[in-house]
Amino acid sequence: MELNHEVTIRGKLGELSLALPKGIRVKRVENSLVISRNNESRTAKSLHGLTRSLIANMVEGVTAPFKKTLELSGIGFRANLSGNKLVLSIGFSHPLEVEPPEGINFAVAENKITVSGVDKELVGQVAAEIRANRPPDPYKGKGIRYEGEPIRLKPGKAAKVGTGARP
Repeated sequence: MELNHEVTIRGKLGELSLALPKGIRVKRVENSLVISRNNESRTAKSLHGLTRSLIANMVEGVTAPFKKTLELSGIGFRANLSGNKLVLSIGFSHPLEVEPPEGINFAVAENKITVSGVDKELVGQVAAEIRANRPPDPYKGKGIRYEGEPIRLKPGKAAKVGTGARP
């Protein structure tokens, strides 16, 4: 059976679809999908690899959800769940509320926020948008960062020695 313009993957966690680019074909052979291209052009080769990766991520996502973990670091920085909304207190005069898109779930434990869902691209995008609200400060290290993300702290202004006021 040949799938023409769209591939749909169904699993225990949901369903994902992908529109196929021109020149890429997907066939189902027994229990696997075979991806092929029409020609050997550079564009067709790159789309072939991209399509294979996207379909592999879709298969993985409908069987086990993708997760990104963010860490809050800073005095008074905290996150709470209000229903399904994520409420962030990250040093602004007002709390920020983040509404999850369809298919995304938030979990909060201590100073960590976990973003999970079946669509790898959407999980990464939502995590990046949350991080963008208060990226890590290179001088103090405060802010929202990915779990395990190294922060290279810069030295602050050094006091200059011997530069007193001249008489």
